[in-house]
Amino acid sequence: MFAFAYAQGTEPRALVEGCLARLGPLSGATLGFVYATDILAPELERMVRLLRSGTGVAHWVGTVGSGIIAGEREIYDEPAMAVMLTDVPEDAFRLLPPGPSNVGSFLGTHGRWLQRHPLHVGVVHGDPGNPATPLLLERLEQGVPGAFLVGGFTSSEGPRVQVASAVGEGGVSGVLLDAGQVTVTVDHTQGCTPIGAVHRITACDRNVVAELDGRPALQVLRETVGEVLAKDLRRAAGFIFAGFPVPGSDTGDYLVRNLLGIDPENQLIAVGDRVSPGQAMMFCRRDGNTARQDLDRMLDDVRRRLPGPPRGALYFSCLGRGRHQFGPDSEEAGTVARALGVEVPLAGFFCSGEIYANRLYGYTGVLAVFS
Repeated sequence: MFAFAYAQGTEPRALVEGCLARLGPLSGATLGFVYATDILAPELERMVRLLRSGTGVAHWVGTVGSGIIAGEREIYDEPAMAVMLTDVPEDAFRLLPPGPSNVGSFLGTHGRWLQRHPLHVGVVHGDPGNPATPLLLERLEQGVPGAFLVGGFTSSEGPRVQVASAVGEGGVSGVLLDAGQVTVTVDHTQGCTPIGAVHRITACDRNVVAELDGRPALQVLRETVGEVLAKDLRRAAGFIFAGFPVPGSDTGDYLVRNLLGIDPENQLIAVGDRVSPGQAMMFCRRDGNTARQDLDRMLDDVRRRLPGPPRGALYFSCLGRGRHQFGPDSEEAGTVARALGVEVPLAGFFCSGEIYANRLYGYTGVLAVFS
């Protein structure tokens, strides 16, 4: 049983009541996902209490975002929430509650349960304001047998609250699912296109790249982006990015990071991640047409791999995608919903960083389909 509802309005209780009315009578639900626009962050704890009371479902997972995905719709800039209920067997999942130091206690408490199952899919949410969040993801990956983590970082102008039974901030939270009992098909789609060659970092300091292939890094960037942008690199902001190929990937996968700044005098480039000598690096550009093609490619691939009809799905997309890359008419969410079937429950949110295969991505859409 998968059930879905969403509601828009101004009063939190009315939003919950609207979702409950759309859900109708429930039987057998064990786990709920909830995503709300960030204007509702201060009210999320109360809303989750109302959902528990109204549905009888004790276990909830979710977070807030600057926009949410509700079926075919993308909803921004107004109070709104999306709810999806599932009938996952209670022995097939465990919740990781939010908190800056929760991973260690989770692994200790549920160690025996984790060891009974060789493969796990985790739907997780992270706090982008906590510098330790990436390290917590690594620790979770290392401590969970066969972990495959998907999800996204909270995006909010206010409190960065997450839900996993409790409501709180900091670190990572979510749900670990036994992949032997719960069938989840996952994939991701990129919103950028590589340009030029793959280079090697030959001199760097923390997140500052000094040399690529033994040449000044900024000189290589200028040559790569072309004459027009090279004359005024300020025009490249939000359009040109650093790309880092994923070691061992047989699909050409790569991680996208922002270009944070340049130093023309010393020919340096600052990027949004730590780098190391010998690391592969390239440059990428945002490309709406290619993003649409890659979204269709991902959806075709997911449909081919589904072992049965889709029962429900979660979609996590970058804030830089959605209305900013696909237009204002919910084209991205609509494309996903139509590919799966508009009757299939679909919920999610727009993230400040996406999680796929235990790594943090950018300008990416991540899809998890239950069947």
